[in-house]
Amino acid sequence: MAIEDAHWLVAGLGNPGPAYAHTRHNVGFAAVERLAAAAAARFRPGPCEAQVAQVSLAAVPVALIKPQTFMNRSGVAVAGWLARLGLPPARLVVVHDDLDLPVGRLRVVASAGPGGHRGVASIRDCLGTTEFGRVRVGIGRPEIGEDSAERVLAEVAPDELAALVDAVARAADAVRCLILEGPGPAMNRYNVRPRPATDAAA
Repeated sequence: MAIEDAHWLVAGLGNPGPAYAHTRHNVGFAAVERLAAAAAARFRPGPCEAQVAQVSLAAVPVALIKPQTFMNRSGVAVAGWLARLGLPPARLVVVHDDLDLPVGRLRVVASAGPGGHRGVASIRDCLGTTEFGRVRVGIGRPEIGEDSAERVLAEVAPDELAALVDAVARAADAVRCLILEGPGPAMNRYNVRPRPATDAAA
């Protein structure tokens, strides 16, 4: 099946290049990479300034993209791919980092403002709407003396790594749930505080 036959578009946000690969700002890239790996799919250079992979989620064809425009111009790639696929914004899911959530927390939303996230703001500006699904991955507020730009562009701290690796895995699962079951079930399942490992084992 050609990628142009995709029924959904999932955009993981981040910055291209090895210098940004392990930064907090790139958890969106990590989530779509996990979705691709689970389907044995590979990202390849594509049109509209994005890398693209094609997967099937329970027989639903889905296009995954990683914009190569840098975060602040993410909307260029996302809008280009929606137009290429002939999909409305309601068939878009965006996965991105979020400073307003504690490290490792998820928040699925069906429509919301960008909340200061420049990648989401770029998508809103290019599409003229916020009526698209999002999976927000918490990276925590800046420490004292640390500004927001420093935090998002810094590599993930060792003491946060396990929580963010787990959050990326759950974000990929949340994308599947949102597409296959809808925003209500996805919110009910993933907009909760993760249980501590000690509780889960009890």
